[in-house]
Amino acid sequence: MRVGELPLRLAVIGDELVAGVGDPKGLGWVGRVVARTPAAEPVTALTLAVPGETSTGLGARWEAEVDRRLSPEADNRLVIGLGRADVAAGLSLARSRLNLANVLDVAEQRRIPAFVVGPPPGAVADGDKLAELSAAYADVATRRRVPYVDTFAPLATHDQWLSDLASGDGVLPRQAGYGLIAWLVLHTGWHAWLGLPDDGA
Repeated sequence: MRVGELPLRLAVIGDELVAGVGDPKGLGWVGRVVARTPAAEPVTALTLAVPGETSTGLGARWEAEVDRRLSPEADNRLVIGLGRADVAAGLSLARSRLNLANVLDVAEQRRIPAFVVGPPPGAVADGDKLAELSAAYADVATRRRVPYVDTFAPLATHDQWLSDLASGDGVLPRQAGYGLIAWLVLHTGWHAWLGLPDDGA
């Protein structure tokens, strides 16, 4: 079965950022990306979000939750939206790396193509730790030839991102911030991963 012959079904796992919390339009980055995904049939995107979840929590629940949403009549894909909770929880980089590695390895064994979106900048005080966490996640994904979107480095000093955070609670993005994450996803291998033409989003 060639790419494009089955309708796309995306299981998107992550925390409140995957759910688009704080976006007045209610789209988040997931909704914006799906809206700009030029599939022949409508894309089914199922967000499985747990606010404040660490990579340990995500690793413990993802397979059972995703299982229930897979279909033999669809091109099933896994999108992993990694959050910032590991920093607040004090998890070591080694533990965070292992948690992501385990998810990607199981997905590979089950032949579920994966795509990883890293954690964006948040509180200024967490900047260095988040930069290290994003780099660690990127290394894990790259070693497995899984696409990884670095949202931290491009946004850490981005004026629009920083002003968007400041206009809210200082942690969650709003409309503009989610739009920036969506832009990064769409321009970091999204269409190629899905085997679809790039619409120039």
